Amino acid sequence: MLGRDIKVIVVGSVNLDIVATVDRLPRAGETVTGGSLARYPGGKGANQALAARRLGASVQLVACTGDDSAADEALQLLREGGVDLSLSIRDPGSATGVALISVAKSGENQIVVAPGANRSLKPQHLKLPDADALICQLEVPPETLCHAARKFHGFFCINLAPAQNVPRELIERADLIVMNETEAAWYGSAVDHCRGLVVITRGEHAAVILKDGLVIAEAKPPAVHAVDTVGAGDCFTAALTLSLVEGRTPADALGFACAAGAAATTMRGAQPSMPDRATVERLL
Repeated sequence: MLGRDIKVIVVGSVNLDIVATVDRLPRAGETVTGGSLARYPGGKGANQALAARRLGASVQLVACTGDDSAADEALQLLREGGVDLSLSIRDPGSATGVALISVAKSGENQIVVAPGANRSLKPQHLKLPDADALICQLEVPPETLCHAARKFHGFFCINLAPAQNVPRELIERADLIVMNETEAAWYGSAVDHCRGLVVITRGEHAAVILKDGLVIAEAKPPAVHAVDTVGAGDCFTAALTLSLVEGRTPADALGFACAAGAAATTMRGAQPSMPDRATVERLL
């Protein structure tokens, strides 16, 4: 099966997601009541690691959690799913990262993150074995990501989220940059320094792949009943990276990633919603 022998390393964040589901999201200064509360493993790095694993790759996660009960909860689905955590560390001086998430019944969300131990992942903690692909995001220190980009010699994907100033070397090194349309507007021409592929997602609308500023592929997610969009972008990023490394064309890889991201919106919680490959293929 495609993806069976692909090896992926993810350098990124681990959070415990505390999710309140409400009829609608509050406006500034407004209190909305009547919600329900749930706790899920999350963090962009952990989400992408589990997504890649469920899609068939062999995955190692390099991350940092606190040495607390929240870490056990945040890492549970990764352990159960077969993600290799031997390169991850625990920092007894920090709390495990937490994300406070509000989700409307429409699937829209608002997220506030307290990074905690994610800030403690430093360059000296990185041990990067050979792999086919490295996936990073921006929820750990930028100097750590730069060190990873310099040391790793395979396919390098960076998800430029959450939007923030990043060293130019990360953009220049990337074989693949993934952003949503809000992030793309924030970065503007900064991503023009990327010599690889630049991908912009637009929720339920068509995603595009650009090369040297020109659109080379476009795909629209299949129609699904979305109940929670948290983690959908992480699933998309993992699926697109895996598909490209497997040798799919940009157009085929984008279609697969759009289907994977759509599938991830059909269940509540970031990691519980990550689909397996059979589920994505059915949507295609």
